[in-house]
Amino acid sequence: MDEFQNYANPQVVDDLKGAYRQVLSLLGEDPEREGLIKTPERVAKAMLTLTRGYHMDPHEVLLSAKFKEDYSQMVIVKDIDFFSLCEHHMLPFYGKAHVAYIPNGYITGLSKIARVVDIFSHRLQVQERMTLQIKECIQETLNPLGVMVVVEAKHMCMQMRGVEKQNSITTTSDFTGAFNQAKTREEFMNLIRSRN
Repeated sequence: MDEFQNYANPQVVDDLKGAYRQVLSLLGEDPEREGLIKTPERVAKAMLTLTRGYHMDPHEVLLSAKFKEDYSQMVIVKDIDFFSLCEHHMLPFYGKAHVAYIPNGYITGLSKIARVVDIFSHRLQVQERMTLQIKECIQETLNPLGVMVVVEAKHMCMQMRGVEKQNSITTTSDFTGAFNQAKTREEFMNLIRSRN
């Protein structure tokens, strides 16, 4: 499905534009002011981009590059940059995801792992659920011997409002199968910490 298909639906854009015009008015702004005339449309299109993950199937992405392979050691894709919107305040959170799996007869294209992260991050999210969804998608689609996901992120809802702590980083992790063994998890953590 085309990630920008909603742009082809003028009604969706118009509805969002109307809502953002009302938001500007409620904030005390004049939506007819020169600098704001096109803002509702820009924000509408930006929101459709930032939430494009709702219209994409991460399982299909993995299946599109699923190959039979006897390799059975850890495959790691680390430092996957992502940007998302927290569902509580619709403010950004951003950081890096690190993903590992141990193949069980099948591998997938390395870029597809990054695409799975991209799809789940382009939805209204909480970091904990996003971590779980990435893990489950890979486990269900590839049926590997194990999957582990670690996500490290900064949350603008903590930096700009509330406690206003600019340097805090939230880390979440989830794992299945072979990663239930502490030694395997430790190997993964050592490898993602390595800067080589």
